[in-house]
Amino acid sequence: MKKSKQVVIAACLSTLLVSWAAFGADAPATPTGDTSNAPVTEAPNVPAGEAPAKASAKDLILKGDAKCTGCHDEADEPIGRQTMLELNPGVLAIATTRHGVKGDARTPTCTDCHGESKDHINFKGKGKEKPPAPDRSFRKITASPAAERNAACLTCHKGDNRTHWEGSQHAANDVACNSCHKVHGEHDAVRDKKTQADVCFTCHKNERADTHKISTHPLAAGKMSCSDCHNTHGSAGPKLLKKNTLNETCFTCHAEKRGPFLWEHQPVTEDCASCHTPHGSNITPLLKSRAPFMCSECHDGAHNSKAPYGPVAAGNQGGFVGTNPTENAGGRACMNCHSLIHGSNHPAGALLHR
Repeated sequence: MKKSKQVVIAACLSTLLVSWAAFGADAPATPTGDTSNAPVTEAPNVPAGEAPAKASAKDLILKGDAKCTGCHDEADEPIGRQTMLELNPGVLAIATTRHGVKGDARTPTCTDCHGESKDHINFKGKGKEKPPAPDRSFRKITASPAAERNAACLTCHKGDNRTHWEGSQHAANDVACNSCHKVHGEHDAVRDKKTQADVCFTCHKNERADTHKISTHPLAAGKMSCSDCHNTHGSAGPKLLKKNTLNETCFTCHAEKRGPFLWEHQPVTEDCASCHTPHGSNITPLLKSRAPFMCSECHDGAHNSKAPYGPVAAGNQGGFVGTNPTENAGGRACMNCHSLIHGSNHPAGALLHR
């Protein structure tokens, strides 16, 4: 019985050795610890929702990215302070961003953004000769037209908040996506609420000056950003506002001014900018001019600011019966009496008194 078991075990071992030998003859020899010749296992870059097609190990390399990283390696990384790294993070820093996720089949490759660039890849220069620019270049010196650069981004980033990009003020003025965004960097300043305004202010310098006035929105404090009011990728409203009108945009934060009110102040229902300037003013709260002079632009009544100050200061003074007292006599001017300037729901508040 023992002898028969030994015969069976010996037969199994011989079969296993033959199989190993056959496998070793066909498989490539790879030294222990060396994976340079091992098959690539990354998923191919295919559109979302489609099953990846079967491909050889050679085709599974990310569509020629290996050719790019053969030259653009750590030598392209900037050397300097951390602030410099944030401004110019280098080529390989894209691996730390969402554009460098290998596990997602939608991840773009070098050629998806820069084009096939055969002249650039096959360049065989000598000495200090520099290769020609890629088919689609994003550098300032050799930048491709803004429309071409934007087309590369919009192949993936289209719809949603970018529906109105075509025809928007930024597109019409040849603003490119990389004018604001840093694709290769882990930290994109324009997507950070604390640093977004600095990116916008590189072009919008008048608005930057307004934000340093006495009364302004809390941009510097990091409590809000430009994108809280504006959709920089295009909008159906004026001035790239997120909502269709200025009032709708303001009411997203200032809901108490929305109403509806029993007694409405007509300029309030028409346009907040009739009285306020949104980016900053030296008159609180963001007023275009101080009362009573701003009120007198529309209300030229009995006690307007153009009336003589002395005889009508109190209306009835020393037995002299004057006209209605001028609003210049009070610190808050018109708001001394008309305190509910945005509207009133009181039955007796027709003049916005209460």
